[in-house]
Amino acid sequence: MRPEVGPTSAWGLLAPNQHGARRWAKLRAMLHLVRILALPLLLGACAQTVTQAPNQIAANEVEGHRLAEVHCARCHAIGAEGESPHPMAPAFRTLSRDYPVNALEEAFAEGILVGHPEMPEFRFEPDQVDDLVAYIQSIQERRGG
Repeated sequence: MRPEVGPTSAWGLLAPNQHGARRWAKLRAMLHLVRILALPLLLGACAQTVTQAPNQIAANEVEGHRLAEVHCARCHAIGAEGESPHPMAPAFRTLSRDYPVNALEEAFAEGILVGHPEMPEFRFEPDQVDDLVAYIQSIQERRGG
């Protein structure tokens, strides 16, 4: 004789028959408890990820600003306002008017060979490129605000 078995549940477990109702109730209660306890952990992990990202972005922008001060401020306006000391050097905050700021990544990594006539050639390391582009992106003029 085959034992009676009920239908399969969503968890792939056998539904209770007359003899296993208590076990089934305990299992369902445990699964419910696990779901309740797991939710705050998942939400906490998500919240921590969200709070870490702005700090990383801010650190990149701070380092990018430092690089701009050291290598670019002699000719370019590197802030959110002000005029460039060199008349042919565009203000960093206006660069997105002419092309995507991310397009500068390759130029910074391989060396900018064109620009205003007195512009020296620069080459930056990959992490420096990321920092400088993050900073320049952060100061771009907002349109239609």
